[in-house]
Amino acid sequence: MEKNRLEAFSDGVLAIIITIMVLEMKVPQGTGVSALRPVLPVFLSYLMSFLYVGIYWNNHHHM
Repeated sequence: MEKNRLEAFSDGVLAIIITIMVLEMKVPQGTGVSALRPVLPVFLSYLMSFLYVGIYWNNHHHM
């Protein structure tokens, strides 16, 4: 199998993973900055997960 095909497949899998992760984020009820406080832990966990997946993707492309 060609390397390009494997890279394209893994890119697709990681794109699906990132999409599924962002589906768990809920829209805040209010419009002010104080309405963001309840969703901050979810946002931070998404950010850390996104960084982890991004590092994995970068390492995978440099094999």
